[in-house]
Amino acid sequence: MEKLKEKEHDFSSKLRQDSILPRLRDYIQWQRRCNAMAPDQGLPIFSPISINLDLTSACNFSCPFCVDSKLINAGKSLTFEDVKNTIGTLHSHGLLSVILIGGGEPTLHKDFREMVHYIKSKGLQIGIVTNGSRLEKIEAVVEELKEKDWIRISIDAGGEDVFKQLHLPKTGVRLGRILKKAKEVKEKNPLVSLGYSFVVVWEGVEINGKRLSPNIHEMVKSVELAGEFSFDYISFKPCLIRFQESQRETLLKNVGKTKEEEIIDQINLHLLEAKNRAGNQVKILESSNLMAMLNREADQIKKQPKRCHMQFFRTVVTPFGIFHCPAFRGVEVARIGESDGYHSDKKFKERLKATAQSIVAFNAEEECKEVGCFYNRTNWWLEEFIRSEKDIQEIEKVENDNFFL
Repeated sequence: MEKLKEKEHDFSSKLRQDSILPRLRDYIQWQRRCNAMAPDQGLPIFSPISINLDLTSACNFSCPFCVDSKLINAGKSLTFEDVKNTIGTLHSHGLLSVILIGGGEPTLHKDFREMVHYIKSKGLQIGIVTNGSRLEKIEAVVEELKEKDWIRISIDAGGEDVFKQLHLPKTGVRLGRILKKAKEVKEKNPLVSLGYSFVVVWEGVEINGKRLSPNIHEMVKSVELAGEFSFDYISFKPCLIRFQESQRETLLKNVGKTKEEEIIDQINLHLLEAKNRAGNQVKILESSNLMAMLNREADQIKKQPKRCHMQFFRTVVTPFGIFHCPAFRGVEVARIGESDGYHSDKKFKERLKATAQSIVAFNAEEECKEVGCFYNRTNWWLEEFIRSEKDIQEIEKVENDNFFL
């Protein structure tokens, strides 16, 4: 059976994992007979495979490129009871992984440790995305994490000056301290995967009238630091912007073709050097939208099928409500329920019905035409398979490994 290795962003392979394949087949069958007038009729009763769980809107950084800036420090948090009710209900219906990410810094939540403990008590895979300012809170729970769990620190720099310019920390947080503490966390539990996240910012990126400090020239230095401080991988992704008028994340909007070619050439040059420098010491990951951009397919990943099928397999739970896509966090058109929408079996089934209606009514071809979608290829793969006459039994299994979407 095929193994899911080196395929962190190959979401179609993740959907073919042994534990997930039955619900994938059921979903395809439902779509083939889906009645737009009654879309929830015959809908498979499964939870999402994976959720993004935003614990709090609080953040102690002021990153100018934060796509969730309008939600930051809005005084909203999920309670421990909210999390227990949500995770308990979803786990009983097939939830497999939870990513603590977005809308704020998860380690600022007063019940962070208890929440991690509860999630792990359910046997779920967990990923934690953090700005690294309070790694001592992660260190306190890291021994509970297992081999497939991960911690990813948003660093985006290879030196103190660029780090400070891109993150604008409200406290005296320094890159050197984050890296040192990250190594200590890794030493305490070598099984957990430790990631160095790097959003690539090129010259000329401007958000709300403020020009960002470019960091392309620090890609190589970041790889060196990742190796020195025991990171397992460094993840490169392009800078996305959420425009106020559309509230959608977008890639390379209002960038002329000549400038786009210059940006691609610069990133490719530094990425190649970074890969040479990494050798076998640090794994280098490229996000699906970065790969599309470098392959000059940025426009292609903005062309979506009408139906976003990935809504069925992952959702975003926040203090502001439940949304069907990370790129639409906080955007009303993507809301499928309030923050307590998974607190009971009854509410879960109501949200599932709302998801079915959203899959049919939400026109991704139009709504997502600016979005460099992570799930573009998987959505098209699903769309084409659904439209075909292929037998669902022809879908080959992949060995269980990584349930994060």
